[in-house]
Amino acid sequence: MEKKKQSDVAVLLGYAGSHKGLTFLGLFLSAIAMILGMLPYICIWLVVRDLIMVAPNWSNAVNITRYGWMAFAFAVGGIIVYFLALMCTHLAAFRTASNIRKQGMAHLMKAPLGFFDSNASGLLRNRLDGAAADTETLLAHNLADIVGTIAMFLTMLVLMFVFDWRMGVACLLAAVISVGAMCTMMGGKNAHLMAEYQAAQDTMSKAGTEYVRGIPVVKVFQQTVYSFKAFKEAIEAYSAKAEYYQADVCKVPQAVNLTFTEGAFIFLVPTVLFIAPGANSAGNLAGLVTNFAFYAVFSAIVSTALARIMFAASGMMLAQTALGRINQVMEAPTLKIADNPKVPKGNEVEFIDVSFTYDGADIPALSHVSFKANAGETIALVGPSGGGKTTAASLIPRFWDASDGIVKVGGVDVKEVDPHVLMNHIAFVFQNNRLFKNTILENVRMSRPNASEEQVMDALKAAQCMDIIDKLPNGINTMLGTEGTYLSGGEQQRIALARAILKDAPVVVLDEATAFADPENEVLIQKAFANLTKDKTVIMIAHRLSTVVNADKIIVLSEGKLIEEGSHSELLDKKGMYERMWTDYTKAAQWKIGDTEEGRIA
Repeated sequence: MEKKKQSDVAVLLGYAGSHKGLTFLGLFLSAIAMILGMLPYICIWLVVRDLIMVAPNWSNAVNITRYGWMAFAFAVGGIIVYFLALMCTHLAAFRTASNIRKQGMAHLMKAPLGFFDSNASGLLRNRLDGAAADTETLLAHNLADIVGTIAMFLTMLVLMFVFDWRMGVACLLAAVISVGAMCTMMGGKNAHLMAEYQAAQDTMSKAGTEYVRGIPVVKVFQQTVYSFKAFKEAIEAYSAKAEYYQADVCKVPQAVNLTFTEGAFIFLVPTVLFIAPGANSAGNLAGLVTNFAFYAVFSAIVSTALARIMFAASGMMLAQTALGRINQVMEAPTLKIADNPKVPKGNEVEFIDVSFTYDGADIPALSHVSFKANAGETIALVGPSGGGKTTAASLIPRFWDASDGIVKVGGVDVKEVDPHVLMNHIAFVFQNNRLFKNTILENVRMSRPNASEEQVMDALKAAQCMDIIDKLPNGINTMLGTEGTYLSGGEQQRIALARAILKDAPVVVLDEATAFADPENEVLIQKAFANLTKDKTVIMIAHRLSTVVNADKIIVLSEGKLIEEGSHSELLDKKGMYERMWTDYTKAAQWKIGDTEEGRIA
């Protein structure tokens, strides 16, 4: 039997946990507050009724003072109860939003690291943090207003048909037209516009984050903001959506809505004039005037109630879209954990007929790749850009899971290893390692939180980082990113290597680790490599072929397929792709300005 789909409100309340009861209490109090808020109008009508009945002997209206105090008491009581209602709904809303953020972050912690390569941090933050904030308005205000307005309308329906059903219908006719106008704006074919509007906002947020991160490039190359075409187009698309919804979709319906809700008299006055000839006696005429006063007073409540409904409906649409964005985070793929996880026995790494295709791609990034790195060996992955080198390396620590085939570490399929155990078994250094805004000590200690300061210093020494430490004002306790303390790309890479050395994992994955290093830093990094990779199984990716000459085995990947494998000398003898790559590399390395006609500088 198919499971019934929960409403958006039910799903959101599911995040409230133990605070769900506060929401229901707040909704009940809101209904009471709205009813109390209506009673002063009845008291006003009673005053008008008594004055009309005794006119012109106004002194005979002895109850008007009592009615006035009653109106005051009801008004104050309604305010107090509504305040308590909002206190309850706000507490529940804040807890719900907090739980959404916590559960979202907990879910993202289970996602494969490769997920974050294809989902920008700005986009994820806007989806989770921004969407959670959008739900606060619904749970804190809109739901209370909806329930209160329903209670108000039910009470109004009873009261409006008690005295004169014809005037009651006249007042409600304005409400019907107003609700129809709101449905035109927010329902039917326009229901999808809010989702499109939020999608445009997400795109603009993502493009904005990328633009801010790219500002250094803009300054270096003297480019203008318009060089970031995607950001400009995202802003224009968002602006166009907002302008279209407000100017084209909402303009006429909102004008109709405001006209009839603020001018309910347009139906009430003609109705009174129509039924007035039937009031033959003075008593009937007085009753007619009294009833007219009652409905005139309540026509103001109609306007207030409909305004609440409109804002509440808008909040419902916004929350529905926000929930969709939250679900995009909650539905992110997670690493599957084996029921009976195994522990790797050894350091060898093996690919057995491995294939992998990225989501949305038609061509596999890896196709039937098989190779083995024995314990203690260094395996180099080389080949043209887009050949599958980084993809292959990313399958080892389960940044992604292979679509087909098996990736083994220590003789065990990585899918059968607990992710925490696997991460402790593998150290990896990327070409763009990011250091946190923290001290050098804490940046290095992130790989082993319980490490002592002496162990951190030993790792820094092994990573050839002492020249960096010596020039910093507070040594390893220097806070990076503050007071002008910044490191070059090569220096950051050495700190990242110290982190990997401190982890002391038996398997090391190096992805183009010397990409940002100048010649001086590269020499130091190579020395750090020797300390990092000692007695370890190493899988390294490099475009500089000089760094892989001494590798135990070189794997050549092209278009996702294993083309060749062997040592440096064996591959040169094969006269294949590697030999051509080596020839091109040596020519490029030996090239000097002025060597050729094309290379001379006038």
